Amino acid sequence: MPTYPAKHPPGMEPAHPGDILREGVIPSLELTVSEAARQLGVSLSELESVLHAHSPVSPEMAVRLGKFCSNGADFWLRLQAAYDLWHAERKLEAELRNIPAHHAVA
Repeated sequence: MPTYPAKHPPGMEPAHPGDILREGVIPSLELTVSEAARQLGVSLSELESVLHAHSPVSPEMAVRLGKFCSNGADFWLRLQAAYDLWHAERKLEAELRNIPAHHAVA
């Protein structure tokens, strides 16, 4: 299965995977959210929680989405990781200034 890197411009907030599903994938497949949830084998509320960025894409959901979209679970996990890291870096920005960076000697 080919891999599809999750890339975004530096400094710009990455899209939550749910945004991509809600605005691109599901409409392009001409499916209702209910039908997408049924095909994914998840509850409507579980899918809606991801679509509205209230829940992250879990590894289990990533496996389902990878099959559903034929682009692999790793794509969806990388999208979620990019989103999570971007937010964590901003949340901890002040605290990170006080943490020293060590470089191991080989």
